[in-house]
This record gives sequence, structure tokens and C-alpha cells, in this order.
Amino acid sequence: MARIRKQLLILAAAGLCAGLPAAVLAAADLHAPITVQPVSELRSDFMMGADISMLDEMERLGAKFYDAQGNEKDCFAILKESGVNWIRLRLWNNPVNAADVVEGGKTISRKGEPVGGGNNDLAATLRMAKRAKAAGFKLELDFHYSDFWVDPEKQHKPAAWAKLSGEELQNAVHQYTADVLKTMRAENVFPDMVQVGNELNGGMLWPDGKTWKSTPDEKIGGDDAFVALLTQGIKAVREADPERKTKVAVHLANGASNDLYRRVFDMLTKRGVDYDIIGLSFYPYWHGTLEDLQINLDDISSRYMKEVVVMETAYGYTNEDGDGFANLFNKDMAKGVGYQATVQGQASLIRDVINTVAQVPGQRGAGVFYWEPGWFPVKGAGWRTGEGNAWDNQAMFDFKGRALPSLEVFRRVREAGTAADVPHALPVEPLKLTAFVGEPFSPPDSVRVTYNDDAQRSAFVGWEEIPADKLAQPGTFKLQGELVNQPLKVQADVTVVQRRNRFEDPSFEGGKLDTWTITGTTGAISNERNPGNAHSGQQSLHYWAGEPFKVDVLRTFKGLTDGTYSFKGWVMGSGGEKGIELVARDCGDGKTYSAKVTNTGWQKWAQYTISGIKVGKGSCTVGLVIDGATGNWGNFDDVEFIRDGN
Repeated sequence: MARIRKQLLILAAAGLCAGLPAAVLAAADLHAPITVQPVSELRSDFMMGADISMLDEMERLGAKFYDAQGNEKDCFAILKESGVNWIRLRLWNNPVNAADVVEGGKTISRKGEPVGGGNNDLAATLRMAKRAKAAGFKLELDFHYSDFWVDPEKQHKPAAWAKLSGEELQNAVHQYTADVLKTMRAENVFPDMVQVGNELNGGMLWPDGKTWKSTPDEKIGGDDAFVALLTQGIKAVREADPERKTKVAVHLANGASNDLYRRVFDMLTKRGVDYDIIGLSFYPYWHGTLEDLQINLDDISSRYMKEVVVMETAYGYTNEDGDGFANLFNKDMAKGVGYQATVQGQASLIRDVINTVAQVPGQRGAGVFYWEPGWFPVKGAGWRTGEGNAWDNQAMFDFKGRALPSLEVFRRVREAGTAADVPHALPVEPLKLTAFVGEPFSPPDSVRVTYNDDAQRSAFVGWEEIPADKLAQPGTFKLQGELVNQPLKVQADVTVVQRRNRFEDPSFEGGKLDTWTITGTTGAISNERNPGNAHSGQQSLHYWAGEPFKVDVLRTFKGLTDGTYSFKGWVMGSGGEKGIELVARDCGDGKTYSAKVTNTGWQKWAQYTISGIKVGKGSCTVGLVIDGATGNWGNFDDVEFIRDGN
């Protein structure tokens, strides 16, 4: 679960953890019927999965589950009736605190106590696995190779392996994996799929298997050590199942980041790593759009000829809080994604994720797992011992444990459906567009349209021709259009102004970098869709490399009016670069202008400015120059190149 701990700290610092739990919403609001559009071309064996790793701890603390009609039932029975056919369980080596815990700047004596978060040791995993198998589910086992949560920002070794390295650590991974699978075989709960590691964007078992540096002098094992550790886990799975009936999955987060997946899986392919499935985490409020996800799934499934599975996804059914512990998902995130935080919106998002995976060419889209649908508020069942539940508004059970209608999505996408299940577009609010005097103008090819199933989706639009005189001078005009294949009119109110900022896409929201010239370590640069890493909007220019890198990201403007200009840009990042600066050069006066950048951490944005740039021959090149050490990362956003006095 990437970024969870960081987000919780930010919310707590903002005072959002205070207050009592909100009242449970009226039953009529949460349990009213919903619509679910069927998904075509679903594989008969498509994985409709649920990660319910909190279940054992929740039930020990008194949790009870109820079906949609309010009848108390076993959780597995409710999931089965709702169309779920796979269960995913995480496994921690020894989930107890190896040392005292520091919370809020204070040291709390918790050494030797259970860590919480499900306390998912082998005993708990076996108890849930037996129930899952008895209920007829297939089972996926998620090895974390840690005593607690791991994700792209942390991959801590188990305490018992803290002093191991090299071959000793590799042997420990192999032996532990083999012992677990031997026990599960003996207990008749051998998994049908094994995930060797969890969200391995930057490797595993840090620092030995870490693939990027936080600081220039950090000692890490790099790609070779990561592959050696991963290979030992996979080897143990293959030895335990010589017939290869059990699939091996390698799992990353940021499921819409094609650059990330190509970088990691190109490397694994080059080194001959033996795996069957590419697993992805896709949380739309962190990772991007469904269109981005589709592009990545289509590419990696054909590039590596592997099945792809969304191992984790989720969405909120409400913005209310069930236990007074700040929720990770909030109304601002819902606005960015375009699905309402309602039971219907939750169902529509999951339906659309399933559809996205199902449309992967060659039917290599094999399934979707919902992360912790059963984790409703239960006192004591928190992220860790002493904390609450930040996930309760993304469960698929209400705050009292009753199944929400959205849980039915896993069954209903396979059913024929009715005319009422087909979403229809609602009237589109007039768009507000800006054009520049004397410059070509093209309205957007598609618009976001709100549908009656609490979802926004992209729809293509055909526009009328624009008379040239409309763009000849400042003013306003109305532009008419119609959605393609839908009888719905669209209108845009266009304001024509003199251009001030020379950048057409200053916030990188267009998703492209084709107007920029990138030289040096070109693979270090990407247009990243991640609201948490953007200064505004959804996207920004991102840099990162798993090795030392030098790269120039430059934009050349021609046809400029001579005069004095300013170049500005917002930057944030890890820090530790050998050098990073804004530059302006080749502007006609023979000078190179620069402004040194100093990054100080995630979301610590600063605006840097180069003033007094003298443009004398109608041309100037501006941009960012980076001399980075291994693992340095950062983001560049909201750029401006403006003629002074305009």
C-alpha cells in the first residue's frame, strides 16, 4: 500500500484525525439498488478477487458480517454469493514489534507486542486459507518478506534477517518460502498463485535488494541483488510445485505508469527471471486514469507476453468517517478521479476497472482484486496497534458490517443486465476554453461526461468549424459540438486573448513532452500522472533514474518579440542532486542565465525564477538541467516564460 503512512502523517498534522466517528448514513442511502453494466468478453476464469487479510483479527475483536438483506453470515459466504472467486492473503514473517515504537515524537513501549494491521503471521494465514478453500475459493498468497507493511516507499527486512546479507539473505528467502509452502501443502491449502514480494517498484529487502538511492552515499544492492533475492523466492515456489500449476506473480504499484513497468520488467526479462503474471496496484486517486491503465496493460501484456492482474484497487463509497481515524480517501480525491463517493460510484469504478482489464488483447487480462473490502470499523483492528482504520470508507460493507450493493459488482458484470444497467450521459456544462490571438486553435477531441451511474468518462466530440475572424482579435465566442455516437449537444465558451505565457501546456496536463528536447539520460524523464506529485492539476514532468544520470530538458521558442523575459518553474524532489538548475540560453546575447535549485523533500515545492533574460534575435531556449545521483527524483511543474511588461 504505497504512500499510506505518509498520507496519514500529513492528515494528522493537519488536524484531520480529531473528532468523533460520523453517524452511520441512513440505510436507504447506502442500500438502495444500483445499476451495473455487464462486461463483454470476460474470461470464464476471470479472477474476481478480494484481499481480506484483516478478517482473522477483526473477528477475534468481535466483528460480525451481514449480507445485503441484513442477515448475519460468514464473510466467505457473502463474498461467494457476490461473485468473488479468489481470496488474496498477505503474509508477514513475524508481526511483532522488534523495538519500541516512536509515535508523535514520543517513544512508546511496545517491544514484543503484535504490530496490528491484521497480524498476518502464518498461523492467521492458515486459519483464513482453510476457510477460503473450504468455501470453494482459489487462493493467492502475498509474501511481503517483512514483519509489517511493505510498499514502494519501504521494504524492511524481517527482524530475524536484519544481520543477513548476500547469499545468507538469499538462502533465508528460499528456505522461508519453501517452509511456508510445505506447511500449506500439509494443511491442504496450497495456494493457486504466489506473489513473490509486494509492490516491488524499488526492489525488496532493503538495503540489500534496493534498486535506488535515497542519498548519494547510500549503500544498496541494486538490480543484481534484487533479482538474486526475487529469484530465490520464485525458485522455492517452482520446487514446491514442479508441475507449475501455481502461478508466480511479480507485483508493482503505480499501475498506470508505463515507464515504471517497462524499466522493471525489461530488466527482469534481460536477466531471465521466471514468472507468469504481472501484478499491478491501481488506485485511481493516486495512479492516474483508466485510459492510462489500459495503455499500460495493453503494452506490457504484449511486450512480455504475460497475463496481467490488478492485484489491488479500491474506491470510496462515502466521505464519512466511521471511527474518528482520518480516512485516506477524501472528497478532493473523488473530484480528481471523476467517480462520486457513493455506493453507485464505487460500483461503477470497479466495474470499469474490470472492463479495462477484460479488454486487454489476447484475453491476457486475467483478473482484478479489491483490496480489503471487508475492513469496516472494528475497535482495535487498525493500521497498527493503537491506531484506527483509515480504510473504512473504501470497504464494501457499511460501518456496521452489512454488505453494500456495490459488492454485487463481481457477480453482476457477468449477468445479462437490463436496459436500466446501461449508463446514459447527462447534460454537459459549457466548457471554458482559451484561445490566443492569431494562433491556431483546436478544441479538445474529447470531454469528460457525467453519467447517471455516478461516473465521469471520456467521450469524443465533433465540433463545428471555427471562422478565422473569431481568432483575429481579443473577444469571446460560442462553439457548438455534439458527442460522437450520442445525441447530446456540447457548448464551449471560448475567450480569445493575447498570449502572455509562451508555454501552451505549462502544467503538463496534456500528457506529452513532444515540444521539449530531452538529451542525455533520456529515460530519466517522464510526464507523470500523479496528483500527489503535481504542483497543480494531475500531471508534472518527473525525473528519476536507478543510476547516476545527466539530462537536459529544454524548450526552444522562436518568433519571439525581442525584449526582456522571465522564466519561472516550480520544483520539488528528494534532494541530493549533484546539480540542478533552471537555465535560459541561446537568446541572442551570448549569455547563459541560470537559477540554482535546491530540493528539500516530497511536496516541498519552491518556485525558481530567472529574470532579465534579454531576447535579441527572436529565439530563446529555456528548461531544466539535472546532474543526478542514483535514485534522485523530483518533479517540475507550472512553468512560465513571459515577456516583461506585457
